[in-house]
Amino acid sequence: MLESKVMVDSNILHPTRQVSLSISLRIAAIVLRSSFLIALVAIVARVSFPQSESIWTIYDEPRDAVRLILGFVVSVWIVYHLFRLPREAQGYRIWASLGIALVPLTLAMLFVIW
Repeated sequence: MLESKVMVDSNILHPTRQVSLSISLRIAAIVLRSSFLIALVAIVARVSFPQSESIWTIYDEPRDAVRLILGFVVSVWIVYHLFRLPREAQGYRIWASLGIALVPLTLAMLFVIW
């Protein structure tokens, strides 16, 4: 059951509602969100890896160096967001519903790319 509490912050005219979530919804949202973001990091790492034989030949082609640097920056940004959980109950609900659709798609894309 959802129980709602009304918390009043410094502004009396605009009360904020805090809704408690069930633990199963929270865990499902965290697992789905984490699975999606980890698969996304793997896709970015695979796509940003140099097209030549090894990583030491990135200086031969400037676009390989740019691709590697950009992939590293994007991966760091995604990992940063991996450890930042949603602050509101609505964020957990959104990730639970989006995760059901996005996780199979990203895993299928990872399978095709790899």
